Amino acid sequence: MDYRATLNLPQTSFKMKANLAQKEPELLKIWEQEGLYNKVQQATAGRPIYLLHDGPPYANGFIHLGTAFNKVLKDIILKSKRMAGFHCPYIPGWDCHGLPIEHNVDKELGEKKKVIGKLAFRGSCRKYAQKWIEKQKADFKRLGVLGDWDNPYLTIDFKYETAIAREFNRFLANGSVTRSKKPVYWCSSCVTALAEAEVEYEDHASPSIYVKFPLAEDLDDVVPELAAKKVFAVIWTTTPWTLPANLAVALHPQFTYAAVKNGDEVLLMAEGLVERACEACGISGYEILATFASGPLEGKKCKHPFLERESVIVLADYVTLDSGTGCVHTAPGHGREDYLTGLRYGLPVLSPVDDTGRFTDEAGPYAGMNILEANPRICDDLRAAGYLLEQSKLSHSYPHCWRCKKPVIFRATEQWFIGMDNNDLRKKALAAIKEVNWTPSWGMERIYGMVEGRPDWCLSRQRAWGVPITAIMCSKCGHIINDEAINSRIEQLFLKEGADAWFSHELQDFLGAETRCGKCGSTEFAKETDILDVWFDSGVSFAAVVEERGLPTPADLYLEGSDQHRGWFQSSLLASVGTRGRAPYKGVLTHGFVVDGQGRKMSKSIGNVIAPGEIIKEYGADILRLWVSSEDYRDDIKISGEILRRLSDAYRKIRNTVRYMLGNLSDFSPAKDMVAIADMPEIDQWAISRFELVKRRVMNAYEFFEFHTVFHALYNFCTVTMSAFYLDILKDRLYTELDSSLARRSAQTVLYEILDGMTRLMSPVLTFTSAEVWNHLPADDGREENIFLAGFPPIKEGNLNKDLNLTWERLKGVRDEITKVLEVARQDKIIGHSLEAEVWLAVPADLADFLENKWQTLESICIVSKLYRVEKAQEGAMTSTEIPGLAILVKSAASEKCERCWMRSETVGQNADHPTICGRCSSVIAQIEPAGE
Repeated sequence: MDYRATLNLPQTSFKMKANLAQKEPELLKIWEQEGLYNKVQQATAGRPIYLLHDGPPYANGFIHLGTAFNKVLKDIILKSKRMAGFHCPYIPGWDCHGLPIEHNVDKELGEKKKVIGKLAFRGSCRKYAQKWIEKQKADFKRLGVLGDWDNPYLTIDFKYETAIAREFNRFLANGSVTRSKKPVYWCSSCVTALAEAEVEYEDHASPSIYVKFPLAEDLDDVVPELAAKKVFAVIWTTTPWTLPANLAVALHPQFTYAAVKNGDEVLLMAEGLVERACEACGISGYEILATFASGPLEGKKCKHPFLERESVIVLADYVTLDSGTGCVHTAPGHGREDYLTGLRYGLPVLSPVDDTGRFTDEAGPYAGMNILEANPRICDDLRAAGYLLEQSKLSHSYPHCWRCKKPVIFRATEQWFIGMDNNDLRKKALAAIKEVNWTPSWGMERIYGMVEGRPDWCLSRQRAWGVPITAIMCSKCGHIINDEAINSRIEQLFLKEGADAWFSHELQDFLGAETRCGKCGSTEFAKETDILDVWFDSGVSFAAVVEERGLPTPADLYLEGSDQHRGWFQSSLLASVGTRGRAPYKGVLTHGFVVDGQGRKMSKSIGNVIAPGEIIKEYGADILRLWVSSEDYRDDIKISGEILRRLSDAYRKIRNTVRYMLGNLSDFSPAKDMVAIADMPEIDQWAISRFELVKRRVMNAYEFFEFHTVFHALYNFCTVTMSAFYLDILKDRLYTELDSSLARRSAQTVLYEILDGMTRLMSPVLTFTSAEVWNHLPADDGREENIFLAGFPPIKEGNLNKDLNLTWERLKGVRDEITKVLEVARQDKIIGHSLEAEVWLAVPADLADFLENKWQTLESICIVSKLYRVEKAQEGAMTSTEIPGLAILVKSAASEKCERCWMRSETVGQNADHPTICGRCSSVIAQIEPAGE
């Protein structure tokens, strides 16, 4: 008889080889055809809403791993929230204005850009953005991200551009917006002002110089020791090019200063820096003539070292003893603190530098020179005039433009600002930050410190591609005349034609008839031509998207990289607090940056860049999604070929575990074959209880965004609890027992409960695989048709048995020790398979008490043919190092091997009709044979 035919061997069409790269596009096509997102939204419409508001990626270039990580992380959260019982609309968006698009369109236009009109140029920028939106959209969908891809939000949509103008006009109306000349970050290469969030700090080598400013008046009334002496205030700077803008030398009001005799000159510097400064300048043999307070020097004059101008001595708290001389070169047109000091002392805001970074006529002999190219010339001239004490090079962190990557400068220009202290914006924003739930928690301190110390928000950009600053000013007195009627006309025209209307329409179309300046009565007006900072565009998305589409505000969650504390999180916060009085979000989650396996930043020059498409082509999107869940996003996120191979191996183990369970459920009907827990063998009750713990841990991890816990909990459960233990033990029962027996149906009930629940738990991460598994589960009328319409497995208190868990943890501990000795016996060729073994066990008294009625259970879970208990260790037994007093001896079983179940049993041969099988198998065959007749 062919006994193999009587076994219940696994059967399933669920393939061992995943072929994700081929199968995933097929599933995507099906989801597209059936309108999956809309189907999910309709099915969940009555639930409480959980809103994750999407931060818009920039519509320029292919997505990179950081973008992919971000989108998958959002998708995991939204899918888990739907599984947890929420209605989760997801409206993806794109940031479409700004300088990078301008630059790339400039390149595409070539010489044509010199003659193309502004509206035509803006049209080219719009087409460029739309092209990349479509390409990125396809990439995001390929990742398995479920969203309203047919109706995303775009900052170039007419309604969105109208919302941007409306929100700016709200700030204008409440007095928060001012126009003034003050220093801002300026990129001479991009020819525009920059916001704080558009500046990156990179290493840069600068000239480091000590310069003497001769005193223009005697100080003997303050310091008698200086009578008839040549006295100089010594400053230190790393920006020689700012010296033409020098108007003052700042001292600290609380520091003591020293008069240092060096030959026939006297140098003034802070007493606490004399030794370091003299060493840096190569001065030895100096003498301190006197020390004095700084206060009496306030208002005294120095001569500018190379221009016919005086520099006044002022007092300022920002002077430090960290470096330099304690006498600080002050140029109100080129430094934020310098500017504030200049305001306090009534100094002009001098910035003799044009938009392209060249000196104007106010710079005297350097007019027309590029400022950085002028650095050596200025140093040479100072040396020739006898005012340069020392020159060297200093490598330090210096601000660079995040677009062109070139060094930026601080330069005073006429710009539009939202005042941080107008209407208590800073104070309100700081209070709002404390009301938000920040993940990780240190995010609150980070953004709090940034907002606490940030300057006014520079809104204006001197570029073409963006939403214009919709301000209309009196040509005579400069008064801003925007009122409700004007702003209403702006909105109406923007809704019809977009922001292009500002440039295509005459001013009169916005003004209306007989408009006069409310301040001076003039009828001559001008409209601003600068565009808005693109951070304002994205910052008002809470109004343009969330409010506009009738979604609840504030949103439950904003989620982006940690650099957005100074970017989108901050611009959104200020835009919302400034007009709504509250933060636009209840919670903020940030993640780190993607780096290679050695922790290095991804860089084309290093050659360590991995494109998401390459990973998907080789491994499939589910492996990339598994990577997202496996990493602790709070730190930098590592990726490499080795990491991907490990994850692919982990995925394979999970898939094989799933496949094995599916294979053993081929003849199981949940409607009629389920077994109650009370009727199950103890090991099955334990497996259900163990899964209940895993279920709770995973669902809790989803709730608190601990996705690496989700990965490790499910992976360990699949590989350790199931494959290496429970399923290994279950094989005999599943394969050899009568197909409809209580013992087998009990095991199948456990497999079904666990597999159904596990598929739900892993579906937010392994989107494609879980959908595939769902379609292979045994038919069940009570189960949802689609995994994305399903919920998490319900918590079942009756499934949890803490005492049973403790019992089986101890049993597993004994089994682990026996397994170690079985492996040694296998290596020593004493046995082949564990079923060929009989084990002789000597146990300590406390363990003997525990095992008193569990010997048969221990024998079955060890998967050996016979387990004997002996009073003392047998000769050759191995002693456990983990369980004191436990001794284990493995021998080759003496009985014959059953041809059907492979057990060694003395009952083999007792049935004359079936002489090659054991008594247990004979009993099963006896029940099968009549059914087959």
